[in-house]
Amino acid sequence: MRIFLAGATGVIGSRLLPLLVAAGHDVTGTTRSAERAGMIEKAGGTPVVVDVYDVEALTAAAVKSRPELVMHQLTDLPDDAADIPARATANSRMRTEGTANLLAAALAAGGARMLAQSIAWTPPGRGDAVAWHEAAVLDAGGVVVRYGQLYGPGTYYETEPPAPARIRVSDAAQRTVPLVEAASGVVVLADPED
Repeated sequence: MRIFLAGATGVIGSRLLPLLVAAGHDVTGTTRSAERAGMIEKAGGTPVVVDVYDVEALTAAAVKSRPELVMHQLTDLPDDAADIPARATANSRMRTEGTANLLAAALAAGGARMLAQSIAWTPPGRGDAVAWHEAAVLDAGGVVVRYGQLYGPGTYYETEPPAPARIRVSDAAQRTVPLVEAASGVVVLADPED
């Protein structure tokens, strides 16, 4: 399957990309940073440096890759969890405007299906953006993947797991791979005991 992976160098995307390639998929991965494009290539993907807010460039990149699936793994989160409240508006924009731009790019690319990450909890004061994001993906016939809070290397919880719902980041990536064939709907990925 040809997959356009938006956010291929992020916490989940960087783990997901080599798994998708190993499963036989042809993956075009996006990054905003030219310095990170090599990570995508090393993992077996075709890198594209593009910003999700540049609609024209994003659409051109998606059309060129001819995807059957657009996978939205983009967030706009800070490196330090203490800064999340200050960056809430930026992450909400990713869920609304970023999602709208990816849906438009998928449509321009021939109506590629959409699989988009979401969260298995409601963040204080940002529930409207999450609800809009999920409704837009479902209205387009896509799949919403609600991840529990991520833990493990490269996450906010590297040494101690957070409260449920949670999922080890490597498990989140592995359990996402088969969802490329999932029917439209909502899937929750969390540790089995949660």
